[in-house]
Amino acid sequence: MGAVKTTRMPRAVREQQMLDAAVRIFGRRGYMAASMDEIAELAGVSKPLVYLYLNSKEDLFSACIRREATALTEAVRAGVRPELPADRQLWEGLRAFFTHTAQHPDGWSVLHTQARTHGEPFAAEVGELRREFVAFVTQLIAVTAREAHRDPDLPEREVSGLAEALVGAAESLAAWANATPGVTARQTAATLMNFAWVGLDNLMTGKPWTPPAA
Repeated sequence: MGAVKTTRMPRAVREQQMLDAAVRIFGRRGYMAASMDEIAELAGVSKPLVYLYLNSKEDLFSACIRREATALTEAVRAGVRPELPADRQLWEGLRAFFTHTAQHPDGWSVLHTQARTHGEPFAAEVGELRREFVAFVTQLIAVTAREAHRDPDLPEREVSGLAEALVGAAESLAAWANATPGVTARQTAATLMNFAWVGLDNLMTGKPWTPPAA
């Protein structure tokens, strides 16, 4: 019998197959436990071909982080309509965020868990994604303040802190939702809106919570 002929694929398509396999293995087994052998096997290619395309395990992991971060950012941007009021923009952004993380749990594991626990340069790449989300939320809070009926001038430090808190809550909720059967992306987004927006609305309309006297 003659040798079995394999179908030749464009390099970009083959590389995406490798990244798909790598995200699945990294997301489920972790960076340290994942092996290039099992990634190659899942992708249906030889291990030397993975090294030829992506150089090393570290470079492969970095490529996974960049791809998943780009996909998540694009999903959130596509979900937000700038012409809507600030609360609707936040709602649509959160819903897009939780929908994407629910549909790509391995990718979210790579970004939220694996990349952060293995030091530089992986943590730095994820940090850039997080800064972009914080900037987006900061802008929404600033827009909301301008639209408020009362004094809209919140201290910049307070706006930044609120944005950091909201992004941190979204990250934790995404991990929780992916580990909790039956929770939908819409329910998760509504949970965070109920937690965050009521407080923001009170703050914008001059009814902030104040700590008790010492």
